[in-house]
Amino acid sequence: MAPRIGLARRARLARAAFAIVSVGAALASILVAPGAIGLCGAGLALTMCAIALHDARHFLIPNWLSAAAFVLAIAHAVALDPHGPLPQIGMALVRAGVSGGLFLALKLGYGWWRGHEGIGMGDVKLAAVAGAWLDWFTLSAAIEIAVVAALGAYLARHRVGKRPMHATHALPFGLYLAPAIWIAWFLQIIVLTT
Repeated sequence: MAPRIGLARRARLARAAFAIVSVGAALASILVAPGAIGLCGAGLALTMCAIALHDARHFLIPNWLSAAAFVLAIAHAVALDPHGPLPQIGMALVRAGVSGGLFLALKLGYGWWRGHEGIGMGDVKLAAVAGAWLDWFTLSAAIEIAVVAALGAYLARHRVGKRPMHATHALPFGLYLAPAIWIAWFLQIIVLTT
């Protein structure tokens, strides 16, 4: 019985820490970019945190969260140039198509090569969301941040746990990509406003 109480308490503490980080990221978004851009960034922070938490627990990225983040990305594109938003919207859609298409090609190629799924459609949709939010440079930076964080966490978990590594171990990539999208957006906004 004692281990369950310990696990339940750790889960509550993790949820509380997660809530604090989510609200902190949302407030940081508003502080760094007051107005509509900051509000969109706050929405991005909250949806990315929700995606990361859900993917960590269920190995699944809900479509409604990806859709909400995508709608926010279009609102963000409008906020970047409210007097002439069509070019911003068009570029967001192009980047979303390219990044989602690359992840889809990776998904299909890996499935063909290995005979089983390597990444899910949720990761493909999340990559499209990243493209809709980020410029080309920060898009690649977000993917790099996510990959390095995911590999580092995987290696640390197996090193600390002294468990053998297997190529077929599942890894919730959305847990790493979602926060990386917000971090990259945040850094992009800081660079644009300085």
